[in-house]
Amino acid sequence: MRENNVRRGLTLFNSARFFEAHEALEDVWRALPRTSAAKKHLQGLVQLAVPFHHESRGNLRGARSVLDRALRNLTGAEMSFPTLDLGQLRADMADWQRHLAGAAPRPAPPQIAAHKP
Repeated sequence: MRENNVRRGLTLFNSARFFEAHEALEDVWRALPRTSAAKKHLQGLVQLAVPFHHESRGNLRGARSVLDRALRNLTGAEMSFPTLDLGQLRADMADWQRHLAGAAPRPAPPQIAAHKP
């Protein structure tokens, strides 16, 4: 059930439905035991939806702050999400960090992809 709910959250994220993605992933995050190593990493995915919701409403400062926290919480997440292409996600998020800092044009909408076979 957890995996299906995470998949649903990622599908919502990739459809630019960031608020709904946050809610779906947060439900899974809340259900994990506090001692679970995956809890912090899933928190990073939960948080990752927030900056794009903020950005869509013009709250760039809030978007920058939450994006930085999300990326910190995704440090080492490869062990929790081995099928996700977190290297590409981090590269894409670096483009968004530059945009949110006013140093680059707006990138393409973010996607969380699986590794290509």
